[in-house]
Amino acid sequence: MSRIGRLPITVPAGVEVKLDGSVISVKGAKGELSHTVASPIEVSLDENTLTVTRPNDERNSRSLHGLTRTLIANMIQGVTEGYEKKLEIVGTGYRVQAKGADLEFALGYSHPVNVSAPEGITFAVEGPTKLSVSGISKQQVGEVAANIRKLRKPDPYKGKGVRYAGEVIRRKVGKAGK
Repeated sequence: MSRIGRLPITVPAGVEVKLDGSVISVKGAKGELSHTVASPIEVSLDENTLTVTRPNDERNSRSLHGLTRTLIANMIQGVTEGYEKKLEIVGTGYRVQAKGADLEFALGYSHPVNVSAPEGITFAVEGPTKLSVSGISKQQVGEVAANIRKLRKPDPYKGKGVRYAGEVIRRKVGKAGK
């Protein structure tokens, strides 16, 4: 049995969960999310507890069991607390500015790089080299943060670029002098 999949999910106060066939929708203080549960997996709601079950021990059912439970738990956490990824920029002249809801990066290119906020994502600039991406969907927050990091990946020689806060970059030794 999946150790993660069999754990019950407690629904906190203020969160409304609806089951409509294979579609589960979660509504909370920060917004609303929905997910379609894969076919062999079943979700049941008893008062304020969600239980995810699988009908058999086939490989496909086992792999979807823990995944489905985690996705539903992430949706509940997203509508109550939300998710946030912090990024920092390292490098001389590298900086970020807020332009309304969008961001403008100076990353050593000949032009500024603009990033617009998708629906459900908000950017916060804490300084010229620090920013955060926040929203209710864990997957969307992680994807937007990864796309921003992709604009200028951290360099292994000098460490310049956009990185997650607290990320450790493995440094390489440059050419050895004579």
